[in-house]
Amino acid sequence: MADRVTVIGWDGSPLTAAARSALSAATLVAGAAHHLALPEVPPGAERIRLGSVDLAARRIAIHRGTAVVLADGDPGFFGVVRTLRAPEHGLEVEVVAAVSSVAAAFARAGMPWEDARIVVAHQRTLRRAVNVCRAHPKVAVLTSPGAGPAELALLLDGVHRTFVVCEELGTDREQVSVLTSDKAADHVWRDPNVVLVIGGTAGGTPTAPWLMGQDPAARRVRGWGLPTEEYDSEGEGPGAGRARPGAGTDPALRSAQLARLGPRTGDLVWDIGCAGGAFSVEAARFGAAVIAVDTDPSACARTERAARRHGVPLQTVQGRAPHVLESLPEPDVVRIAAGGVPVVTACTDRRPERIVAHASTRDEAEAIGGALADGGYAVESLLLQTVGLDPDDWSERERSVVFLLSGRRETSP
Repeated sequence: MADRVTVIGWDGSPLTAAARSALSAATLVAGAAHHLALPEVPPGAERIRLGSVDLAARRIAIHRGTAVVLADGDPGFFGVVRTLRAPEHGLEVEVVAAVSSVAAAFARAGMPWEDARIVVAHQRTLRRAVNVCRAHPKVAVLTSPGAGPAELALLLDGVHRTFVVCEELGTDREQVSVLTSDKAADHVWRDPNVVLVIGGTAGGTPTAPWLMGQDPAARRVRGWGLPTEEYDSEGEGPGAGRARPGAGTDPALRSAQLARLGPRTGDLVWDIGCAGGAFSVEAARFGAAVIAVDTDPSACARTERAARRHGVPLQTVQGRAPHVLESLPEPDVVRIAAGGVPVVTACTDRRPERIVAHASTRDEAEAIGGALADGGYAVESLLLQTVGLDPDDWSERERSVVFLLSGRRETSP
């Protein structure tokens, strides 16, 4: 019974002495077809074509002899090591690493990658991988059949990115292609491949981050629920000037909405009635992808300007809800600042996990709450009142009273 397995990473370069030594003693070798064709694989060893790693691990666990698993790149980086180390298999794993396919892809592109997000795209996770590509300017996507460059490009419709597609890295058939995302869907791509999705940065001078995957210094403002002026700043050109203050613009309401929606990396947020962009920008600062919708083109312009100011990518769509929502990709959470019951109903039909809205009157709040409940959402209703005080004499400066309605999906979509 095999209680130890050696996992060898292969990046196309000659195998190391440690890898050759392990292979020469192997009585069972598992790997893809191109791994099993390597001349170092002993001719007398049992060979397993690696499809399901879990099934291969079961075979290895009952094998009487010395087992080796070959894998592309670094097998401990989104690779087979996690499955082989599962307690139910009882295997002791030794790893001979190689250069990961992500590192190789960025090397081919001549780019640093400590500031990159890295995602795995399967058919079941493709939408969330695309949302990360919407929300971050540098993403490496480890693809799979049915969730490759073409599928990424189709779901990124309307969002401009540059694709660096690295096919069959480390082999004689290696090919690196650089093209815009709108062209990627027109090609047939070979597996395996890695896609670098680049673009959407808000500008500024890049700095070396101290945290893998992001640059905290790019988040220029500390805190959440900031005054509207932090986002809806004066500017020049189309959309210059500030939105009119009114119900729904209070930072305390925005904080409560964010708390109930909980936007996070991999989510897509709809912000319907984005106005000056304060909510959109704060949701994007949490790492979520954001589509900001407004009928007013100047509101879209202010939102884009606020996003640039705070260094976050987002997409604006000018149009009237609910009709404009029909062409948008599926949301995870939705904030509704305009449109009332018809927009709430259109959103519940799309089955996001959570929805928040607000109302100025009790009748309006009851109507919105009823629409959420009819759509299959558990409803929470709050009356929020905030009073701004002058710190010099504690006199009242401004008062905001608003109903907050939040819905949590009760059934699966």
